[in-house]
Amino acid sequence: MDLPAVFGRYRGALEAEMKAVVGSSPLPLYQMLRYHLGWIDQEGKTVEGAGGKALRPTLCLLACESVGGDWRQALPAAAALELLHNFSLIHDDIQDRSALRRNRFTVWHLWGAPQAINAGDAMFALARLALLRAQDLPPAKALRAGRLLDETGLALCEGQYMDMGYESRLDIGVDAYFQMVSRKTAALIAASAEMGALLGCDDERSIGGLRLFGKELGHAFKVVDDLLGVWGQEEATGKSSTSDIAQKKKSFPVVYALESAPRRDKEELLALYGKESLGVEDMGRVVALLGKLGARQQGQKEAERYYRAALGELEAGELLPSSVAELRELATFVVQRDR
Repeated sequence: MDLPAVFGRYRGALEAEMKAVVGSSPLPLYQMLRYHLGWIDQEGKTVEGAGGKALRPTLCLLACESVGGDWRQALPAAAALELLHNFSLIHDDIQDRSALRRNRFTVWHLWGAPQAINAGDAMFALARLALLRAQDLPPAKALRAGRLLDETGLALCEGQYMDMGYESRLDIGVDAYFQMVSRKTAALIAASAEMGALLGCDDERSIGGLRLFGKELGHAFKVVDDLLGVWGQEEATGKSSTSDIAQKKKSFPVVYALESAPRRDKEELLALYGKESLGVEDMGRVVALLGKLGARQQGQKEAERYYRAALGELEAGELLPSSVAELRELATFVVQRDR
């Protein structure tokens, strides 16, 4: 599914804002950041189209417009949210030992884990500095925006802690999975919608409604991401389709299968996940069991349920009809995407 047109509306201004924050320092640390953000290749040459979808900053800017605000006023916050997201990706790749992201080698794979940790930390600091570029905000609103950014960063760390901790456990159910998702994925998407609304208006009903829209959409996003992690095409997703299973991630298909499988199938899954490591044949058997147990179909149902809940939250505030249509289109992309 192609990106909705709204993603292109802000792209140039967003990238310019982020480049202004990252700066032009020749220190190799910043080359690593520019590489991860898709602006250059590993030799330092300029490239086009190697970055991510920019879902979160796009949602922030669209949310600002939806409440009648000027999206340009929210650009520093949108850049901050995208930099915060990328801080988490750099660290996530290290922790998962992922060699590929967006069809390119990851930062740690090229420069080593120690320097990649440093690069992720720098990205986090730049996210906070990006938000400080919003200099015309009333003090109370600026403080609230800063608190939201930092609380979201903390939630990301909590969710990643839970996700990593789940890898060595076999007692994770669907409820525990969504407790993790509410922090690791949904918190940032919710904050993106809330931040845009906050910077665009003073109507708490609209701000709260968009936050809940983002939260529900974040749950749908993660379930779809997990389905793509098992059944997605590597050329589209830009990463290995076996990595989640190899790392024993308790993704939605796995936790659903472990919770709902008949005894014999559950015992086989437990035996496979009880191994120290999974071989190619083991991973193939896991995928076969997940398919047999209907985990893919159930995941699609869950994503649809959260998608419908997200759309319902759009009625919580006085939003511009044209923006509501674009928010619906963005939400549809989230649940129907193949990457």
